[in-house]
Amino acid sequence: MKNILSNTTKLENNSVLFAQITSKNNIFKTVSKNQVGSCSFSKNFVFKTPVVLRSNSCLFKTRTGKATSSISKTDNLIFECETGNYHTFCPISCVAWLYQKIEDSFFLVIGTKTCGYFLQNALGVMIFAEPRYAMAELEEGDISAQLNDYKELKRLCLQIKKDRNPSVIVWIGTCTTEIIKMDLEGMAPRLEIEIGIPIVVARANGLDYAFTQGEDTVLTALTHRCPNFETSVSFSFPGFQSEINKVGSSEIKTVKGTNHVSNLSIPKEPKRQHPPLVLFGSLPNTVTTQLSNELKRQGIIISGWLPAPRYNDLPFLGEGVYVCGVNPFLSRTATTLMRRRKCKLISAPFPIGPDGTRAWLEKICSVFNIVPQGLEEREKQIWDSLEDYLSLIRGKSIFFMGDNLLEISLARFLIRCGMIVYEIGIPYMDRRFQAGEISLLEETCKKMNVPLPRIVEKPDNYNQVQRIRELQPDLAITGMAHANPLEARGINTKWSVEFTFAQIHGFTNARDILELVTRPLRRNQALDTLGWAQLIK
Repeated sequence: MKNILSNTTKLENNSVLFAQITSKNNIFKTVSKNQVGSCSFSKNFVFKTPVVLRSNSCLFKTRTGKATSSISKTDNLIFECETGNYHTFCPISCVAWLYQKIEDSFFLVIGTKTCGYFLQNALGVMIFAEPRYAMAELEEGDISAQLNDYKELKRLCLQIKKDRNPSVIVWIGTCTTEIIKMDLEGMAPRLEIEIGIPIVVARANGLDYAFTQGEDTVLTALTHRCPNFETSVSFSFPGFQSEINKVGSSEIKTVKGTNHVSNLSIPKEPKRQHPPLVLFGSLPNTVTTQLSNELKRQGIIISGWLPAPRYNDLPFLGEGVYVCGVNPFLSRTATTLMRRRKCKLISAPFPIGPDGTRAWLEKICSVFNIVPQGLEEREKQIWDSLEDYLSLIRGKSIFFMGDNLLEISLARFLIRCGMIVYEIGIPYMDRRFQAGEISLLEETCKKMNVPLPRIVEKPDNYNQVQRIRELQPDLAITGMAHANPLEARGINTKWSVEFTFAQIHGFTNARDILELVTRPLRRNQALDTLGWAQLIK
């Protein structure tokens, strides 16, 4: 679906569906064309009622009406890849939240003045907090490989050690270091021995990675630094299944190598026995506490988080350790945990929204043979508390251009809220890692009786703008580069980067998601009240 014309609606696909209307009773009739070709509607074809055109899993609507879901739908999601020129925020911005999460770290970004300018503008709001990051600017001589990179990096790291004395230094590679083939992985071990501080190398260049994948590369590098797990107790499900289903029936046996999270205010410690569980993904401390408490209510104790608040508190990893992700953009970390550290991955939906949080908890409980308690009531309570927001977006349409790899999770949640999702653009997607999320998306669409959205990997911005112009969604989630041009053309927008920095995980943070989504809609309502709705045509 690369071309949508303004005068005609042209659909090209192997299986083309188009709607015909009888002028007598306005009944939809679906016609299938099982051959390669195209079909088009001329200018003289007039729709007397709102019409939705659908090719595979893509929704289309005419300019005369809003989209509905009253036509036939495919049973499976349709995945497409345009490999076009898509827009994402720079992945080196992962420094913004990682340096705060790892409290004894220092991040050194190695790049050009452009990278420094970006960091200065993107993270300048934290200037008064004395952030633990710096920029190693490459000059012309460095790029020409005429100077000794090792000597200069050693000087910078010694200065960092003197000024901040961190427990770990993280080198963040950029596009420039990738292009000139700077051997950061080769220099880091030598320098680490000389200065006596661990140096972790992570490539977060925009050539290979999208916005949030910068964190993925950092966590992948940290995975190799986690200590090995050695158990003195042989955990097997038949052996402890009877204990799991009995609250407080037995004491937790000591396992060599587990980390105990002692700094969290938690409910009463459950007395159950299960294999160690490590969660990976960087979240604010308040959110990690919430998720930890939710698991503890089900009798599940978290052995550690990756990343940990301190470098020396990294979780123990190895055979017998179960791991579960909290963000959909951590596919490389998940792969490394399974292949290199031999951990067992729990493939679950991500805890975004009440529905996703419940599904995430239920999946973890099912792996440990635990019957979840009170989750249905908890989810219903949250949905009831969101009704003031849901009334604003119910029946509204939304279009995701793609930026932070949170699109599928957010789309699934908003569909559950009653919105119509036309398209989900996403820069990169690992279907294996997001299998649980994709399954929940399909289940949600079936439950809400709405068409399955179109998922486009590496979307072409030019084609997307054409589709947005034709579909006229009520809201577009987009990067900052396209927000103003779309607003000038009457399309309400919301920056996708805001969802990255907001607290959107868990039961209680669903209001934050809806606060961001509804803000443009509430603004328009205020403008309508003032009589300013026609300022932009």
